[in-house]
Amino acid sequence: MTKRNTPVPIPFDARERDLIRREFGIHFSQPSYLADGILLRTWRAGPEKDKPKIPPAVRSMLARGLVEIRPGTYGWRAFFTEAGIAGVKALLADGRRMDAKTYAHLREELGLTASGATAADDQADLAHNERET
Repeated sequence: MTKRNTPVPIPFDARERDLIRREFGIHFSQPSYLADGILLRTWRAGPEKDKPKIPPAVRSMLARGLVEIRPGTYGWRAFFTEAGIAGVKALLADGRRMDAKTYAHLREELGLTASGATAADDQADLAHNERET
């Protein structure tokens, strides 16, 4: 009997996954990268003036330590922490949740290939196959 692969737990709920898919998809033929972070709108008036508006999905990831908020080149941005990046890697490894073709730019940024292995693993496999022939 073969042993089934146990799925890697993904730390994002449905609205967070939706936000990640929308923010890091391709817009106007340009890919969005994790290193750029998630652009947050800014309060323009009132007591919160010039502070970031934090959407509920980002607020929940912030509470769990998956993102941190810092000023970016233009305005405030939410950047993934190490735990958040690990969660995004798990999300990308599951082809049902994030299509490998659509999000190939993220897979490349994180060093993943279509199979979910790292580029270094693929190089090692290639070298091993060349030695056998």
